[in-house]
Amino acid sequence: MHTNLYSPSLAEHEKLQAVRLVYTPSLPHKLAWWCGSLFMLLVISLFLPWTQNISSRGVINSFNPADRPQTIQSTIAGRIEMWHVREGQAIKKGDTILRLSEIKDKYFDPALLPRMNEQIQSKEDALAASRGKILSLSKQVEALKSGLAFSLSKARNKVNQSVLKVQSDSMDLQAVRIENKIAADQFERQQKLYNQGLKSLTELEQRKLKLQETSAKAVSIENKYNASRNELANARLELFALQAEYQDKIAKAESEMNSTMSYIYNAEAEISKMRNEYSNVEIRNSFYYITSPQDGCVIKAQKQGIGETVKEGEAVVTIMALNPDLAVELYVKPMDVSLLKPGSRIRLQFDGWPAFVFSGWPDVGFGTFGGKVAVIDNIDTDGKYRVLVVPDESQAPWPATLRVGTGAAGWAMLNDVPLYYEIWRQMNGFPPDYTGNMPSGKNKKANVKKESEQ
Repeated sequence: MHTNLYSPSLAEHEKLQAVRLVYTPSLPHKLAWWCGSLFMLLVISLFLPWTQNISSRGVINSFNPADRPQTIQSTIAGRIEMWHVREGQAIKKGDTILRLSEIKDKYFDPALLPRMNEQIQSKEDALAASRGKILSLSKQVEALKSGLAFSLSKARNKVNQSVLKVQSDSMDLQAVRIENKIAADQFERQQKLYNQGLKSLTELEQRKLKLQETSAKAVSIENKYNASRNELANARLELFALQAEYQDKIAKAESEMNSTMSYIYNAEAEISKMRNEYSNVEIRNSFYYITSPQDGCVIKAQKQGIGETVKEGEAVVTIMALNPDLAVELYVKPMDVSLLKPGSRIRLQFDGWPAFVFSGWPDVGFGTFGGKVAVIDNIDTDGKYRVLVVPDESQAPWPATLRVGTGAAGWAMLNDVPLYYEIWRQMNGFPPDYTGNMPSGKNKKANVKKESEQ
């Protein structure tokens, strides 16, 4: 049996400097073991499944634009006389919010509408009288035209009579001239016979008397003929003068009728303008009372107190619907918006409602609510696209106490991929591999394998 002749004690070993230098503590071994274990755990976790998602922030708004907060403007300028509501009060459609009074001197007269109505009535009476005058003038023109036709017919008959008389006198003049020539010839022959002693002086004087009678008769008929010709000329002049006179009277009557028609048209235009102004004043009176356009709640009064003036189109109060259809406005990056479509499922977290969220492992989290995409804007807003998310009827309902303006965060769940792939994608800034309605995870791989075999 071998016996150790020299066995130093522990105290002696501690005294030896060489022994202390070569002594190895146990802590580094443990630290190395833990670091290796953590590294292996990290490597193994890189192969865990990760659900790709698109995350964004937004606020709660109303899906229906009519349910969103809206300001009510004053249509006219006025002074606030009385408030009929207070902030936070529920109101019905048509309820009076406030009453205004007039500040324009044009509308100060309390009897403005009756006075305007009297002016319109007076103008309408004048218009009716002018229309009666038009009727009278029209009858007068018709009477003048009838009188002209009658007078022209009468004057033409007189001209025809004068023509016939001239013709008759002309024939008489021709006959008496022939008779006078015969009498002259007979007197000349009687004179020759008397000179020869064949006829007596008595017979010669009878022929001379006959010649003088026919000469006098010729002069008389010639004068009568000239008088008939003058009468014919006067009848023709009278015909022309009569026609001109009646044309002048008819032209004056038609001119007065046209002037009256012009007055009627101007009066009708003035009446139409006055009626328009009357309607404007009547409608303006209804604007003194500002009413609610829908059922809702008074949010905030933009004007305070009594006696404060408001301008045309200036906001006086903000109201909102009582039970709006809520929707979440999310703003998505342009790189991710093409991966969404109406109907896509969204998980939502609302500010003020505790939630534990793992975006990559949705089954682990709680406190989130379901939604689906309803609208995707076609244009961007400050570099991002607005997406409206409405409640998903197949999921738990949203909290009943949510209000418009509450902040929200949303995640759109996409494909199941390994964690290392998601880290690599995020580092390179690539969009998620989104395949629409295709299944994810193992089912997706099985479908891909099946398609490759086919």
